[in-house]
Amino acid sequence: MNSPVVSSPPSSPLALRFSLSFALVGLIWISGLTGHFTPLGEWPALFVYVIGSLGLAIFLGRTAVDRQSIWLAGGNAGRSLFWGALAGAVLFLMDITNTILYYKSGGAPMVEMETLLVHRSLLYLFPLLILAEEFLWRGVMFSSMIEKGFNPHITVLLTTMLYALNHFAVAPVGIKERALMAMMAVPIGVLGGYLVLNTRNVWGSVIVHMITMVSMLIDIFVIPQLLFRP
Repeated sequence: MNSPVVSSPPSSPLALRFSLSFALVGLIWISGLTGHFTPLGEWPALFVYVIGSLGLAIFLGRTAVDRQSIWLAGGNAGRSLFWGALAGAVLFLMDITNTILYYKSGGAPMVEMETLLVHRSLLYLFPLLILAEEFLWRGVMFSSMIEKGFNPHITVLLTTMLYALNHFAVAPVGIKERALMAMMAVPIGVLGGYLVLNTRNVWGSVIVHMITMVSMLIDIFVIPQLLFRP
């Protein structure tokens, strides 16, 4: 007697993954625009961003096959982590150098971000924010675009552009500091995008983002103290 063939469970439908990722971005931006003209500010949009992105990844990644389809598992994980660490180190050095030059040329410290991180105790939520961002932009959205047949370079460009612009919708700080964060997001999006494109695994991009976030904290808390210390 032949044994029954056990088929793998189907992954989440491509159309669903694609539409939900862009629908979430639309909801985030609408929340940010609406909140901007109310006392709530951008906080509702930031909440939707983090909870929505993590919730979407959990919903679409219910099985092992599902997680592979959105690049949270599978692919070449070892290669992804190796190149992620290397790319993150390069960005770290570039960011520290640029920040020193920025301050020496008269640039103002990111006072509002420092206030948020310290006085509102958001510093410890950064790892959660990084996971939410990577799962959305380089996970669900990126993988669905590639699977739909989008040009790989267009996919990197579009996801990077949307990721950078998203800082204007969710960051509860002034426009200048939002612009600085958007600028820092561009190399993360480009390097992270090509990294996941070549490895089909999002964790290398998570490493890039984590290392860059450490450099940003040094930009805010350490370098100004060293340069402007009496």
